[in-house]
Formats: sequence, C-alpha cells, structure tokens
Amino acid sequence: MIPFSKLERYEGNEALFDLVTMSIVSSLVGEPLHIHAEGLRGTGKTTIMRAAKGILPNITRIKNCVYNCDPEHPHCPHHRNLSPEEIAALGVEEVTMPFLEISHSAKIGTVAGSIDLARLTDSAHPEAQLLPGIIPQAHRGIIFIDEINRLADTSPEITDILLDVMGNKPGHLQIEEAGLPVVDVEVSVSVWAASNPDEDPGPLEEIRRQLSDRFDMVCYMGRPTSVDVLSQMLKENSHSQKIKKNKESAQLNSNAKDDLYRQNIIKWAQKYEKADLPDFLRNYIARLYVKHNLESIRAIEAMQQGAVLYSTIKNRDQAMISDVTHMIPQVLKHRVDGDTLIKMINDVEVRGSRDGILNFKNKKNNPEKKKEDTEYFNTAGRPLKDLNRNELINTEKTLAPKEG
Repeated sequence: MIPFSKLERYEGNEALFDLVTMSIVSSLVGEPLHIHAEGLRGTGKTTIMRAAKGILPNITRIKNCVYNCDPEHPHCPHHRNLSPEEIAALGVEEVTMPFLEISHSAKIGTVAGSIDLARLTDSAHPEAQLLPGIIPQAHRGIIFIDEINRLADTSPEITDILLDVMGNKPGHLQIEEAGLPVVDVEVSVSVWAASNPDEDPGPLEEIRRQLSDRFDMVCYMGRPTSVDVLSQMLKENSHSQKIKKNKESAQLNSNAKDDLYRQNIIKWAQKYEKADLPDFLRNYIARLYVKHNLESIRAIEAMQQGAVLYSTIKNRDQAMISDVTHMIPQVLKHRVDGDTLIKMINDVEVRGSRDGILNFKNKKNNPEKKKEDTEYFNTAGRPLKDLNRNELINTEKTLAPKEG
C-alpha cells in the first residue's frame, strides 16, 4: 500500500485528508470524531482511510490488556477495580493506536464479544469467559467500515450496536452471552466509514437516518480533474514503482514523511487538549442552530469540535470564524437538504457580522471585545457567497466542500 504521505492530493480529496488527521488527533486525547466519506467508486476513499494506519501514534495501556485500558483510567472488567499500586505491579506498555475493520460478513459475536472457546475447551483449566470483539478491542482507536450503507441495510443488529457506541462520547457497549454475567464497558472509538450513495441500497441517511446523524462530519470525495495529478497517480501505481517500493520497504522499516505526520499528530493533540472556542463563536454556533431550525444538537457539537480541531491542524493559535464556516458544509451535509444548506451559507455570508446571525447591534459597547471580534472576522479566505452552486453541490445534490 502507498504510504499516507505519498498519496496524491487534489481539490476533491483534500477535505478527507483533513478529516482523517483531525479524527486521529481527537482520538489521541480521548474524544472520538466519527467521519464518513461519500463518493463515486474507485476515487480512493478507502485507500486514504486504510493508509492512515501508517501515521497512527502510540498509546500507553496496561500490559497485555486486550481492552487497551488506560493505566490512569482503567475501564475493562479485569482492571477497573484495581488500585494504582496493583496496576503499577502489572506494568504498562506502548502499542500502536488500534485500527480495526468491521466487514459485511461480521457477526454480533465478532463485533461485540462472545464466549472464549479456547478457554472453555482447555482440558487443564476449562472456564467460561468472554472474548472481547472488534469494538472493545478498538478502544482508544479507530474502527473502519467500508460501504456502510450496505451494512446498515443488511445487518440491523450490528447497526444497533454502532448506535450505542456512537451515541455518546465515550460510547457504551453491553456484551451478553447466555450463562455469563452481562459485561458493560465504556468504549472510546472513532468510527470511519465510506460509501457510494449512488449505488444500491442508496445514501445512508435514507437507509438509517439515526446512524447517519451519529457521524460528526461527512465529506464528498470528488474525482481528480488534473492531468498532472492523474499521471502521477498512474506512475505511483505502476508495476515498476511497486517493485521499487517493495525493495525500499525491505531496507527501511518506516517512511520518514509518515513519521513526521505522526510527530505532528502528537504535537497537535497536546495543543488541542488546551484549546477552546471563544465565547462569541460559541454564541454564533448557537444562533445558527436556533435561526435555521436545526434538529440535531450533535450538529452544533460537531461544529464546535471541528472548528477547534481544524484550526489546530492548520497551526493557528485559536479558532476563527472562518474555521466555523469551513465546518458548516461537512457537519450539515447529511443533516439538511442541499438547497437549505446553500441558503444557510449564503445567508450567513451576505448578511455579515453587523446585520447577520450574530446580531452584534444588541451588544454593549466594549472597545476591547470589538477589537477582538474584528480580528476574527477580517479573514483572508474566499467568502462562501462567492462560490457558485457547482462548487458547493455535486450533480447528485451532494455538497462538495472547498476550503476558502
């Protein structure tokens, strides 16, 4: 597989690269960020997400804990009642952040957990014990689901499990097996998904709207239109290049650029832990919710989380109004129809800060606050009102985000 750092970037996939990076940063500090990439088949959605395994940082866990227990906050049935001294005696270890996949053939037992048959049939010491499934083993990491619209259509039981896991941050998982006590565990895992809404059974929001709303952000993966980009992609995937890369990988265990990505993710995570959204931007998001009659509170929570994360990976000291407006299409694309979304974006941009949704006319005259707000609103980005309809929405009425 081509390393993450060597994947070709172009206008249509830049948003997905950003979301993947943001989700890893957020996961590293213990806050899941669920993302969903939609687009035509063969455009590289799955490739980008799977290649991200190469830039995942390490996490510290209690030694040999299959639930990836944080030594400072143990949560699994084996360690959550232990004292700090007992945990110290067990020892800790560093492992790569988990990245696991749920396939369409997966059963509930493999996803949630089941009886450990190896221990049950052990002739020396037979015992009935639970074997954690994919979700509890991915704690503090990533779960990837390809063609999630098909999974939602054919596996309603697994979909129900995902609803519980993604419903809160951290999520909740209950493992049940006949003859064994019910195991209830906390799960902090970011769910990544990919799908083609133009193929059967259709867009996820039309199959299982509750599951669609669980995703914090959705981006549409556009096809490359540059001859130079396509030529470079063909070169990277040619037979001769693959042979060359196999020889290089045999000599080098890691890619220097991927290592740099990993170091940046650790740095951004440390910065994100201390970052916060200014109160006036939080008020701005709240007014968006009220004025435009948005249904899901998850939408504005994702907008807040996304704005801070986006400003962090762009190396800004604090989130700005442009970071919030950049998140609006990705947060609302799967929650409102395309026409409503374009109307909402244009309304925010056309009215501006004086007469628009912020309605600063009702604020008290505070020179210092006015100066602070002015600095945030004087951005050099391209106004969203200047984007034409074709740049915002694709032919299937799906938004195509574009960084201003």
